[in-house]
Amino acid sequence: MSEGWYEISLKMHRKYGGKIEVLPKVPISSLKDFAVWYTPGVAEPSRSISKDPDLSFELTSRWNTIAVVTDGTRVLGLGNIGPEASYPVMEGKSMIFKYLGGVDAIPLPIRVSNADEFIDTVKRLEPAFGGINLEDIESPKCFHILDRLRKEMQIPVWHDDQQGTATAILAGLINALKLVNKKLNDVTVTLIGAGAANIAAARLLIRAEVKPGNMILVDRVGILNSYREDMDRMMFENKWKYELALQTNSENRTGGIEEAMRGVDVVIATSTPGPGVIKKEWVAKMNKDPVVFALANPVPEIWPHEAKEGGAKVVATGRSDFPNQVNNSLVFPAVFRGVLDVRGRTITDDMAVAAARALAAYAEEKGLNEDYILPTMEETGAYIRTAVAVGEKAMELGLARVSRTREELQASAAKAITSSKAKYEALVKAGLIEV
Repeated sequence: MSEGWYEISLKMHRKYGGKIEVLPKVPISSLKDFAVWYTPGVAEPSRSISKDPDLSFELTSRWNTIAVVTDGTRVLGLGNIGPEASYPVMEGKSMIFKYLGGVDAIPLPIRVSNADEFIDTVKRLEPAFGGINLEDIESPKCFHILDRLRKEMQIPVWHDDQQGTATAILAGLINALKLVNKKLNDVTVTLIGAGAANIAAARLLIRAEVKPGNMILVDRVGILNSYREDMDRMMFENKWKYELALQTNSENRTGGIEEAMRGVDVVIATSTPGPGVIKKEWVAKMNKDPVVFALANPVPEIWPHEAKEGGAKVVATGRSDFPNQVNNSLVFPAVFRGVLDVRGRTITDDMAVAAARALAAYAEEKGLNEDYILPTMEETGAYIRTAVAVGEKAMELGLARVSRTREELQASAAKAITSSKAKYEALVKAGLIEV
């Protein structure tokens, strides 16, 4: 089936010459208007900004414009294919930002040789953008880049492979546990795979009150614990995984996936595409009413029906053709919408937790069941709700440049998101976008 999508996608990309473009959003009825929007009139906004650089968030499109930045070292399931080859993916991400969040996003693959050069390049971009979305960067380099940029820049920096996926996982888990009558601070959680997504998920789950000792992480070598022979090497090569090895697995379990799953409440897998990575016999040895998130793409670590046969009560995957898709596209447009609307300076883990709780609450109000623990990408209200929660949390934490009421945040998010879709539909109706 994938081969068919590949063929169609290549044909359509060639036909349209890419997926996004830049259009004016101000009225231009005659050449005289250029005297306002460009010279000589534009000198006055420039003079004002030179006295107060934060006015660039009021007088230009900077407030709603972000860069989607990658070095092309870990693109989807393709690996290190380079910056040029990553462009279609970054452009697709930019399209989703605009369509689902009303955020203007610029694809920006860069050619750099190491993490420090990447960091230096992105820092130089700060005057041009209201935020930075990092994308498809190999692990563990991605952790170092994110941590440095969050500390050293005065605009939000977000790595979607880490924070976006982790936020979606947390939102889904909050609701899955409601269905099995369990609580975050009581459950035992096994995370299969210790790359960007699950390391970030572990950190965010801890922030959301999952007890570190109740978590077990499994990488290619086996279960992480403080006695592993590779701990010294891990300390220098991947301090983020090292810290989790010290904090988690209070039982000091050893072994592999099978041993890690025995007697736990939840499994979150972001590892090797399956099927067969997780066996239904192992699901059967989990605690009563287990929750299984098998998130590898294109094929989950275990097919949902097999997980159910093993006794899983709630099953989620990363695919749209199965119930309960855990998709970071539910998260990143709304998170940036919220933080941009208050001219935020950063995105913290607490803001990500607030986003997850808002997303979960929206689905709960719609009515939870074993096949519906998260909203779908078609539910615009979920994006508005999540954006408001993020904006409010940024203000609460003192990380916003402007203060707005909940009603103002809701109106701003709704206008940005609905107007983006309305403009697209108008262009289609006028025949300016050929369908």
